[in-house]
Amino acid sequence: MAAISVTFLLWLSGVRWISGYILTDQGGLGREFDGIGAVSGGGATSRLLVNYPEPQRSHILDYLFKPNFGASLQIFKVEIGGDAQTTDGTEPSHMHYPDDQNYFRGYEWWLMKEAKKRNPKIKLVGLPWAFPGWIGRGKNWPYDFPDITAYYVVSWIIGAKQYHDLDIDYVGIWNERAFDATYIKLLRYTLDKFGLERVRIVASDNLWQPIAYEMLQDLELLRVIDVIGAHYPGTHAVPDAISTGKKLWASEDYSTFNDEVGGGCWARILNQNYVNGNMTSTISWNLVASYYEQLPFGLEGLMTAKEPWSGNYVVSSPIWVTAHTTQFTEPGWFYLRTVGHLENGGSYVALTDRLGNLTIIIETMSHDHSVCIRPFLPKFNVSSQNATFKLDGQLKDIKKLQVWHSKLCTNATEHTLFQKMSPITVRNGVFSLELGVDEVYTLTTLKKGQKGSYPEPPKPQPFPRKYKDDFKVRNPPFSEAPYFADQSGVFEYFINSSDPGDHVFTFRQVLTQRPISWGSDAPQAISVIGDFTWSNVTVTCDIYIETPDTGGVFIAARVDQGGSQSYLAKGIYFWVFADGTYKVTGDLLGKIVLLKGLSGVRAGTWHTLTLHVEGSSAYGLLNGLPLWKGEITLGPTHGWAAIGTGSFEFAQFDNFMIEAKVL
Repeated sequence: MAAISVTFLLWLSGVRWISGYILTDQGGLGREFDGIGAVSGGGATSRLLVNYPEPQRSHILDYLFKPNFGASLQIFKVEIGGDAQTTDGTEPSHMHYPDDQNYFRGYEWWLMKEAKKRNPKIKLVGLPWAFPGWIGRGKNWPYDFPDITAYYVVSWIIGAKQYHDLDIDYVGIWNERAFDATYIKLLRYTLDKFGLERVRIVASDNLWQPIAYEMLQDLELLRVIDVIGAHYPGTHAVPDAISTGKKLWASEDYSTFNDEVGGGCWARILNQNYVNGNMTSTISWNLVASYYEQLPFGLEGLMTAKEPWSGNYVVSSPIWVTAHTTQFTEPGWFYLRTVGHLENGGSYVALTDRLGNLTIIIETMSHDHSVCIRPFLPKFNVSSQNATFKLDGQLKDIKKLQVWHSKLCTNATEHTLFQKMSPITVRNGVFSLELGVDEVYTLTTLKKGQKGSYPEPPKPQPFPRKYKDDFKVRNPPFSEAPYFADQSGVFEYFINSSDPGDHVFTFRQVLTQRPISWGSDAPQAISVIGDFTWSNVTVTCDIYIETPDTGGVFIAARVDQGGSQSYLAKGIYFWVFADGTYKVTGDLLGKIVLLKGLSGVRAGTWHTLTLHVEGSSAYGLLNGLPLWKGEITLGPTHGWAAIGTGSFEFAQFDNFMIEAKVL
């Protein structure tokens, strides 16, 4: 049913007529509410969260997932890791190779369990952004062998249950890339074949079209898709999508800095995605900005947790904007049909559990204080107003509503976030509110709600100037070493059982084939670490080339770029190769050659590399002895440290150390 706005004229005290808005369940209800959620992934957006110390890590998780405490999220969507760069890093696949299955890689399993631990009712969604290369058999395309792709995705769902007791509720197709009708139908068949009839399909996590049109033309496709998920829909759906009769979701939205404007963006779209577009779920990209800030889209989570070394985190305004809806609704409630826009700008929605409870959310976000990163937002005006509401139908007997209020400000005025106000009395089904600009109100019959809090986290601190890791962890809780952020390839803890000496526990690059990419993956593997502002550093690492003749590895400093364009990264890269040569380059691709020569390095032997950079001078040591020295007159003046390989190849690293000199 379409959302409708109903206004009325009320004779007040026998003196004057005033306009208002009717909220009623007469004539039927609107669409079923599916919940508000967030995405971890797309990619590696929660990378640093796992390395937080306790109790800060648990505090962050509580602010995100704990019911009646903070954001109280109702849907949690994760990336099905595909070994490829998917915005801010790579996430490992559960099947790097056809004969490989490992359901403990990465951190999404852990994060889903933490979410479920806090809210057993939370709905879980899995979506691939990329796929391991073997699925495409040499092509950057996952649909030529749809039975293999379907088996791969369904194995992830089965593994979630078998190894982590996680029930996946929804699964997607291929994030923001082409869909294939044959594959979608085969995915449904494969799910059913393995007894996973309860798992629903979301398609196509891109635009409304052409998926909506194709569903109307293909009745079998229409049958197997349960939810049409669109990204950044600008609060509007298209007629074809509505005509399918399917659930409509903003399956990825927001993606905006989590400042006051970001909070305003989130408040506006949470309401207007339903008012304008009949969308019954809105899912934020991303859950928590827990990645190096200088990577793409820094600080664009519902909150920020980017300093595990200090324990500092920031609970941002979108957390409390979310709470205005999630703490007073549950999936399975229904929107009223009588929702809409306010006369002087803003919007209102109302939901009921059909058991007598009612929750109303009102937002009055101004244009300039609610601009999302995408799409373009046309100008509109909002001004202060008095809004009168009349409850009718089975709601007319409500006598009192609890009130929660937020005021978002972008100037020096102090903001108010999720503050409990005095209850409002409803007389003869009527109540009024004085609404300012950039405000959010929740009015509800529910007497719960809490602005959860913990003691202030530790103060922010830069990355330690001296950091080392020997990777000696016999049973690591996660497959990645702390603070390393893979930008291409996958680096994992490794037990080198063939080494009887000092290199039993190492850090290994494990991909041997280019994945089916989502972005523009570099042909080299690289993992960055440290402080982006570092200029003068010494990087030391033991390296082990596994590929004879053609293998190669590097250590680097001043790496200036990550994310989907990490292949363009400049910096100072010290390479050694299994053919006995070395080179120093100013870029990851190895095209800007600064120095080159013979090193004597061979595969199958451990060597120690040292790269020292200070000002415009740099030198490299091999096994503690000078190998090269030069002046660096080009390239970035600061950036991360990094390790990596010359191609997708096995290679090992050990005894990594950085020492930064701060002027």
